[in-house]
Amino acid sequence: MIKLLVVGKLKEKYFRDACLEYQKRLQKYCKLEIVEVMDKSGDEKKVKEQEKNLLFAKIKDKDFVVTLEIEGNKMSSLEFSKHLEEWQMNYSDIVFVVGGSYGLDDEVKKRSNISITFSDMTFPHQLFRVMLLEQIYRAFKIINQETYHK
Repeated sequence: MIKLLVVGKLKEKYFRDACLEYQKRLQKYCKLEIVEVMDKSGDEKKVKEQEKNLLFAKIKDKDFVVTLEIEGNKMSSLEFSKHLEEWQMNYSDIVFVVGGSYGLDDEVKKRSNISITFSDMTFPHQLFRVMLLEQIYRAFKIINQETYHK
């Protein structure tokens, strides 16, 4: 199973629609679950601590955890697909963790099996969720040697 563990809800209909489209497409390839935890506001340190607790409540000891971080490893879509295929062979549950507006607490980063980044740029969390789902879908198309618009 692939789980997206994300801080915050999708507020805009067009982002929800895009995510639903990729969820529908991914049904062919994997069991997918999206788990949203409440985003918090206030002091950065306190917010990260609260979000960390919410995230850890949803992560199991046996999960393979992939954190999405600005400081993470850069990889191409082809490299990502190879990693995803390997992770699926070795772990039953792969959890992609996307933090809130302040990012992830250091303890969440330490729990991560691997951290990845899509860019040095910062993206809105709602848009990034669509981008992550698209890259997971693209990875499955590559793994299965199926054509996909480039």
